[in-house]
Amino acid sequence: MGKFKDAPLGDRLGSAAAARQAMLGRFQARRGTDDPQVAARRAAREAVAAARTLRLAGREAERAAQEAARIAREAEADAEQARQREIAAAEETQRAAEAALTAEARLAEQKAARDARYAARKARQRG
Repeated sequence: MGKFKDAPLGDRLGSAAAARQAMLGRFQARRGTDDPQVAARRAAREAVAAARTLRLAGREAERAAQEAARIAREAEADAEQARQREIAAAEETQRAAEAALTAEARLAEQKAARDARYAARKARQRG
């Protein structure tokens, strides 16, 4: 097999410089910012970005509205529960007052019956 021949250093440096010049040429050949096609593509990208921003803002607004509605429903439910507890407490107070009156009336009846028995016993003893 033959010996591998490396290119001399000067040739390698020259080909690297030529490659750099070719890349620079391709870069400079690109269309500039004043080109109508480039401006049209940029405008299209900006329009897409603006539409995306609007969609995201719409979603955020919808989420905020849903959250506000949920909070309102919870507040309404809490208010309803508080009203129900208040009604139950008032009914319980009324039942307790009625029970107290009933117990007081029963005690009064028992006292009247006891007094009547006592009076009858005294009347029998007197004779």
